[in-house]
Amino acid sequence: MNPAMDADAAPLSKAGPLAGMTVVEMAGLGPVPLAGLMLSEMGADVVRIERINTDRAFLQLPDDFNLDRHGRSILRLDLKHPHGTELVLRLVEKADVLVEGFRPGVMERLGLGPDNALARNPALVYGRMTGFGQDGPLAGRAGHDITYLALSGVLHAIGAKGQKPLPPLNLVADYAGGTMMLVTGVLAALLQRAKSGKGQVIDAAMVEGASMLAAPIHAFMAAGLWNETRGDNLLDSGAPFYDTYETGDARHIAVGCLEPHFFAEFARLLPLDARFVGGQYDKELWPQMRAEIAAKVRQKTRDQWAEIFDATDACVAPVLSLAEARRHPHNVARQAFVKAGRLDRPAPSPRFSRSPTFAAAPPDERAPAPSVILARLGIAESEAEALVKSGIVGQ
Repeated sequence: MNPAMDADAAPLSKAGPLAGMTVVEMAGLGPVPLAGLMLSEMGADVVRIERINTDRAFLQLPDDFNLDRHGRSILRLDLKHPHGTELVLRLVEKADVLVEGFRPGVMERLGLGPDNALARNPALVYGRMTGFGQDGPLAGRAGHDITYLALSGVLHAIGAKGQKPLPPLNLVADYAGGTMMLVTGVLAALLQRAKSGKGQVIDAAMVEGASMLAAPIHAFMAAGLWNETRGDNLLDSGAPFYDTYETGDARHIAVGCLEPHFFAEFARLLPLDARFVGGQYDKELWPQMRAEIAAKVRQKTRDQWAEIFDATDACVAPVLSLAEARRHPHNVARQAFVKAGRLDRPAPSPRFSRSPTFAAAPPDERAPAPSVILARLGIAESEAEALVKSGIVGQ
């Protein structure tokens, strides 16, 4: 059975690789909440700090579907009150990690910046996520995934030849260049702390994370194997054997047979004229090759092509919708999707052989009261109840 079981069946005590670690997550948008979710599902005890009066003008989600709140203990605090920020610092004294995604200077103005936090807990790993980094001329500028992706140069490279750049959802800067770089930094800093006993600050910038993801493309350019014309290269839909094609039922297949022996198998099953097999990498042949592939692919439906290529190494796959992906036989066999409340979602990744992860559950009526959460972190129940009554801690 997949260790990332149904969230409703997950044990109360986590056994993931980060079991015993405490993370303070300052609530925000995008990549930091996903990092909090991942750390939680790896076993960390994540305490999410939300402001008492915060309204999001868009993307309002019920708790069942709001992954930003799954798997956490949630504390709503008045961070404009000195007792509210002092409470966060007292939590930091007990924590291993703090992650935040505010603009540079916000945490400092709240009295929660790295200097104050590390003074309370020198072993703290303090993870900071921004679009542009903690310094530089754009550090204080607002932006979103598409902004950071544009300034990394990566957005320019994505899209069909002769067409405008196409944003790949918000996956590249927000979640790959942001979340994954932040989590990587946190885990590396925890490993280093095991040697030194000292924490440190992680400055994760989404524009730099997105750039790092494109490091191999920069190397290809330096070697003369890539040019800056969009849709004219091996991996950007420029090659006819690395692209998507419309099928007879107006759906699509993805073709990715880069290696000659995979391309030969693809050509045999399509079938494709033999002259293209010997000239796979002859760019003069690519327009004719593309036209013939497109014409052949339109002769059958997507699922007919999927059946033809299913047991082969031709590197052809049906382009599935998000809903279809949950039902694909391989994903079903791997239990790659799980249920968290009413939400069908991807299972936690990666998987661990000795310390399994568990899909985080949404908050519900069984969620611990603020006084219980604070007591668990060393704050007396009587004091916690007084903080609730005063309005510094929200119910």
